[in-house]
Amino acid sequence: MNIKGFRRMLLGEKMPDKHDPQYKERYEREVDAGRRFAKATRIDKAAAKVQGFANVHRTLFLVIVFAFLATGLAWNIYRLTAVYHRQPAKRTATEMQDSVLRERHRPSGPYVQPPKEQ
Repeated sequence: MNIKGFRRMLLGEKMPDKHDPQYKERYEREVDAGRRFAKATRIDKAAAKVQGFANVHRTLFLVIVFAFLATGLAWNIYRLTAVYHRQPAKRTATEMQDSVLRERHRPSGPYVQPPKEQ
């Protein structure tokens, strides 16, 4: 990415208006591409069915949407608390070195000498 790209990313550029003649053709191409994609993947038909259901059953649709959001929020809170409580105990570098040294110098069990060959 060049300097001009970074400047545009950081400072942004003027938001294109669909009625602005400079951006009108680009806007129409992007809208057409979006419509073709939606038609090819049949998202447009699914959206129409959802919209029809929402128009007929407004309260039920809102209950479903807000229940889904509340469930997602509750799941996220549950996972955050579960991860927080499973964090290992914080140990200092000195404690870790001491435990490694103790492990190395710990006797591994009774030492048995192998039989001597005759």
